[in-house]
Amino acid sequence: MNINKTKLRPVIYTTDSWRRGAPQTTQQVFLLRALRITQDPKELRKMIGVRTVAEVYRTLDKLAIRKEYHAALARNGISFDFLVDGIKKEAEGGEKSADRIKAFQILLKSIGLDKYDDTAASGGTWEEELLKSMEAKNGALSPTPTHYEVIEPPKPERVKKAQEEDEEIMKGIYE
Repeated sequence: MNINKTKLRPVIYTTDSWRRGAPQTTQQVFLLRALRITQDPKELRKMIGVRTVAEVYRTLDKLAIRKEYHAALARNGISFDFLVDGIKKEAEGGEKSADRIKAFQILLKSIGLDKYDDTAASGGTWEEELLKSMEAKNGALSPTPTHYEVIEPPKPERVKKAQEEDEEIMKGIYE
């Protein structure tokens, strides 16, 4: 019996769809911290937790490109004010109602009001539950304060130092 044998080849995945387009800021901060210790790509790969040395170089390229891109945007007068103003103008005076609605949706999404849950199914929002519990405790509510005072616990010195180092590293990304 003559059976035609074909050599099967392994499946090779060329992209990770779940990581595509992700900013990878954490990976970039790790890389900047690791660069203080060593410049060896193999060691950097281990330190930032990527699989290949190529990903180390890719992360460095993303840092450089982002820096150049933000500088180019600033040179051409494109800022957050410019973007918000353009969306606002479209929301106010777009020719089609679909364009105006889309502009409003973009604005709602930017402030986090794009998703609405069924509060009847969940029993209400946390604010409503808090008000109910306060009414049950006090019988009646006092006037709603216009501001909230938040008292933060003191931070340990090592946490302050680590936060300052992180801020310094993040400043270096855009300089």
